[in-house]
Amino acid sequence: MIRIQTEDFDIGAEIAALRSGRTDIGAVVSFTGTVRDHAGQETGDITEMTLEHYPGMTETELARIEAEAKKRWPLQASLIVHRVGTLKPGDNIVLVITASTHRDAAFDAARFLMDYLKTHAPFWKRESGPAGDKWVEAKESDDAATTRWSRNNAAE
Repeated sequence: MIRIQTEDFDIGAEIAALRSGRTDIGAVVSFTGTVRDHAGQETGDITEMTLEHYPGMTETELARIEAEAKKRWPLQASLIVHRVGTLKPGDNIVLVITASTHRDAAFDAARFLMDYLKTHAPFWKRESGPAGDKWVEAKESDDAATTRWSRNNAAE
């Protein structure tokens, strides 16, 4: 399941909903990304982050990435929730949950989904702070992380 939304999410409630009525799940892995108050760059402190997306295109790309994860690992369920709009430091940005019969598949699929979300999902992030606004550019380290999943049928 995939959701793009402006409102916050409840991590515990999302995990409970994903597991509800399921006895075939042996492992659940979740990742939550949050807004940091410091970019660690020349821009200094961050007072807010604005996330934009291309409706329709974003959902299609996330569904494609999720389908690739389900091809690669035996997942019983998965969930991607990504927020858009203006967020403050400490706010949740993204939630990825994967569920499988075994932990290795759940961990690997969650890492795969996050790596591809960082590099391929059509979101645009603008950080704002005392030094002004700055669009967040792709990092070489994110691209390098994605290459670990490369193979002839990678989600690219």
